[in-house]
Amino acid sequence: MSALAALLVAAALAGCGGTTYFAGRTLPPSGLTNRVLIAIQNPSASIRGSLQFVDAYYDTRSGYNGKPASYSVAGYAGALPITIQNMPEEQLGAVYSSGDGNYTTVNYATEASNGSPATGLNGLSSSIFVTRNQSYTFAASQASHVLTILDHTNGGSFPLNLPGIYRVSVNPGGSAALAFVQDSNYAYYPRKLTTAQTLAYSGGPDTWPKAAVDCQPLNAPLWCLLQAQSPDSVDATGNYYGAPLVFDRPVKTVFSIDGGTAYVLNCGPECGGSKASITPLPVAPVIFLTGQQSGTLPTNTALAGSTVAIPGGASNALVDSSTLYVVGQKPQQVQGKTLFAGNLTVVDYSKSPVSVSSSIPISDGTPGAISRMLLADDNTLWIGMTGCTNGVRAATGQSYGCLTMVNTTSNTVTLIEPYIGDATGIAAVEGLHKIYTAEGGQVYIHSTVDGSSIDNQYVTVTGTAYDVAYMDGTTDSNNTVY
Repeated sequence: MSALAALLVAAALAGCGGTTYFAGRTLPPSGLTNRVLIAIQNPSASIRGSLQFVDAYYDTRSGYNGKPASYSVAGYAGALPITIQNMPEEQLGAVYSSGDGNYTTVNYATEASNGSPATGLNGLSSSIFVTRNQSYTFAASQASHVLTILDHTNGGSFPLNLPGIYRVSVNPGGSAALAFVQDSNYAYYPRKLTTAQTLAYSGGPDTWPKAAVDCQPLNAPLWCLLQAQSPDSVDATGNYYGAPLVFDRPVKTVFSIDGGTAYVLNCGPECGGSKASITPLPVAPVIFLTGQQSGTLPTNTALAGSTVAIPGGASNALVDSSTLYVVGQKPQQVQGKTLFAGNLTVVDYSKSPVSVSSSIPISDGTPGAISRMLLADDNTLWIGMTGCTNGVRAATGQSYGCLTMVNTTSNTVTLIEPYIGDATGIAAVEGLHKIYTAEGGQVYIHSTVDGSSIDNQYVTVTGTAYDVAYMDGTTDSNNTVY
């Protein structure tokens, strides 16, 4: 009866011309205002990928009295979807499919694909993001060794050569990006060129800035990829002659709430380096938009002085005001071999000196992998890992799972057990005290009050559920991908 009443109310609103709900968003065709989108691989023998969504208020895949039997995104045709970049403020989602390299946007208001996937990408992408204003797409292709920039403001595609590139991070404001090479200690950033720079750099590599590793197109470049350099000495035209900035196996960047600082995560030992840490960089010097850069990057001496050691490991992080929740894997000698144990470290940048908590044990995971992290109701932080069967807990006979709930008030940890598979997606259903997860290829629901399981029998899917996203989140921060 409650579901029917909700539908009747939605229909009445539509009949009266009121077709919006929270924050003026358009009421979708389904009439649902609490939807979780599920990226599903191989839902049938003839289809390699689909996007279905469920009613996250009643935890059902179908409508009242079974009609419709299920909800799905119309027009989606990707193969093996693996990530959903969730942008509920824009009523959009961007879905990447590893089976065919398809990268397409989903209109949450119409519950349909926005049309043809992005064109101009070079091979499969190991990391990909679109800016929230949909003006630029950045894709790292490890196989093709290029950072591809799709400039939607002019329709151009620019493959910038960077051997070994495998990760790219983009700030929420869509004005800065940092790229990283596997097994490297350096960072790179793209820049869109002015007309004057295009003319100056059109003579080939000898005319490029010292820090440039590639500029494209060669005969009249519109974009350059630059190595982050120490400004120990700069010539009259602004070309860097200092040494490259040195990190320690950097893998990702997260950005401060005010947008002014990029926190570079140095993966350290779990990625074959020396010491895990966080290095803050000013964003202003690496803004890619023309004419909007200001200031310079720090010197290597200043960089070393501002770097904060994270003994528990640093392969992913989530920013909450001035606090960073940092996740990583710490190597340990167990049974004569090196295994890894998961840790959470809380870093408070509001204090001077910066406060770094002791390592808090959490679920183990694959070294160097980007874990899933999301804040949810009841002051909880949820962390999803892959490869938790290969960690210290499993090797030493401890109980384990790939999902962890952390109370951020007390920093107490609840390991969600037993093991049911890799935790590849998390979505916080705000205000309803629950999260949805993709674990072991299926959809599960957990209470944010105590971590207990909620009946999921009416939201399970056919095929392999790989990612989930709350389409009706209050902000874009309800996102497990960034």
